[in-house]
Amino acid sequence: MRMTTETPFPDRAVAPSQPASAGAAAYRRRLSSKQMEAEVFARANRSIRELESGSPLARARAAVDNRRLWSAVHGAVLDPANGLPVALRAQIAGVALAVIRECEQPEPDFGFVQDMNEHFATALWR
Repeated sequence: MRMTTETPFPDRAVAPSQPASAGAAAYRRRLSSKQMEAEVFARANRSIRELESGSPLARARAAVDNRRLWSAVHGAVLDPANGLPVALRAQIAGVALAVIRECEQPEPDFGFVQDMNEHFATALWR
């Protein structure tokens, strides 16, 4: 067998010189930090939407990913250096704890988690 550098599918377009991630990086550079945070909540919701497959692994992954996201939110609002008003930080911490508790349930209510993600993504996107 002869090894060549020819493409096995010559009638197909040649891949661009930049990887697809270059487009994603350009998109991220145009976003504010709040919008980037909103994208994290949107990504967490995508993992919940993938639960339609019903796979136990997908359910476990969605629960763990969302618990990790909301644990990070909880830690961020507890940080004394956080510039948000104390009352708002306390409210966000309460929501974060509720979502974390839900994600730790044997059968999490992913509708509730998805709603909380959506509310926060919408607020951050503005």
